[in-house]
Amino acid sequence: MTGLEQLTATIALTLGVGWASGINLYAAILGLGLMHNLGHVTLPPSLEIVGEPLVLAAAGFMYAVEFFADKTPGVDTGWDALHTFIRLPAGAVLAMAAVGEVSLAAEIAAGLVGGGLAAGSHAVKAGGRALINTSPEPVTNWGASIGEDAMVFGGLWLALQYPLAFLLALVAFIALAVWLLPRIWRGLRRVFRTVTGRDGGDPPPEPPAPEGPPVQPRLGGKRQR
Repeated sequence: MTGLEQLTATIALTLGVGWASGINLYAAILGLGLMHNLGHVTLPPSLEIVGEPLVLAAAGFMYAVEFFADKTPGVDTGWDALHTFIRLPAGAVLAMAAVGEVSLAAEIAAGLVGGGLAAGSHAVKAGGRALINTSPEPVTNWGASIGEDAMVFGGLWLALQYPLAFLLALVAFIALAVWLLPRIWRGLRRVFRTVTGRDGGDPPPEPPAPEGPPVQPRLGGKRQR
């Protein structure tokens, strides 16, 4: 592998673990660990820890919990809200590990980018699922959840096997996220106004004040005797 190919592979893996962590952290760790242990991919030494049996067992258990929580309307939104504080820092840590022990500056830069990608993919997932939950039928919810899991496993495999193709796909995802996020935000605001009974328009005019008794004018000056 040439120097350029190695650099492309490192960048793809670094960005890939950050992006995947924002969608499903446990699926990302489980997928990386299994692919490494089965010999399908070779991870950097600093990231081989995900293949340890204890880490795989914990990731597998949490993935099983998320598999069912993520397919229950309403529960998935609460789960996503809780994991705002888990997926983002975990994406940064995994990205720092993926870049390898190059330099402290490179690790910090990888952590910033990985955490940012995790935040972006998490926002698209959580916001989109909150809008999907406004539909009474559960089929759309299940389909979205299964599609997200497949996207995480497939995306990581693509990042490890065909780094350049993954980077191109990631650029397309970022462009789609930039287009989607404002629309998701407006949709969530409409849902919030509907639930709270606020239409978002101008406040109604205040009713006129009731008329009181006429005020008698006061005569100035002193009364003459």
